[in-house]
Amino acid sequence: MRLIWETILMALTATILATGLAVVLSFLAARNCTPFPWIGAAARRFLEFCRGVPEILFALILVFAVGIGPLAGVLAITIHATGALGKLFSEVNENASMRPVDGIKAVGGSWFEQMRYGILPQVLPNFTSYALWRFEINVRASAVVGFVGAGGIGAELSHTISFYSDDRVTAVLLLVVLTVTAIDLLSERARHALIGKESLK
Repeated sequence: MRLIWETILMALTATILATGLAVVLSFLAARNCTPFPWIGAAARRFLEFCRGVPEILFALILVFAVGIGPLAGVLAITIHATGALGKLFSEVNENASMRPVDGIKAVGGSWFEQMRYGILPQVLPNFTSYALWRFEINVRASAVVGFVGAGGIGAELSHTISFYSDDRVTAVLLLVVLTVTAIDLLSERARHALIGKESLK
C-alpha cells in the first residue's frame, strides 16, 4: 500500500508539473497565439519530441542521471505528459475565439494580457478536463516506469516477478488494477461534472 500511495503521488506530481509547462508551451505553439512564427515552430517540435519518446525510455536515461527512485519516474512522466498535454492544449487554443484578444490588443494590452484575459478564460475548462484525463494515464505510467527502478509499485512488481512469487505478483497486479480503476472512475465523474457545469452557463 505504501508503494501504491507512492505511485499515486508520482502521477499527481508529474501531472501538476506537466500541466503548468504545457499551458505555457501551448500558447507559444498555437498558431493563432504565438508571438512569432519561429517560436511557434520551435515549441511544436519540442512538444513532438517530448511525447514521441516513451516514458520508460526517459526513465531509463534519468535513472542513470539522477539515480534509482521516484524522482526519475516523476521527471520521465512529466516530460512525456508535457508533450501530450501541450499538443491538446494548443489545439484548444487554436479553436478559441479571437474577438476578446482583438479587443485587448486594441486598448494596448501586452501579449501576456491578451493570452491571460482573452484566451485562458475560454479554454480553462478544457484544460482542466484534459489534465484530469492525463492524471489517469500517468497513474498507469507510474506503475510501468518502476520496472526500470524509477519508483512506485512497478519496482515491487518487477521484484516479485523475478522471484517467481505467483501469489505476490497476483496481489500487486490486483492492487494496481483496483487503484487505476478507482482513479479512472473518480476522474471521469469530475470531468463530467466540470463539462456539465460549463454547458449550463
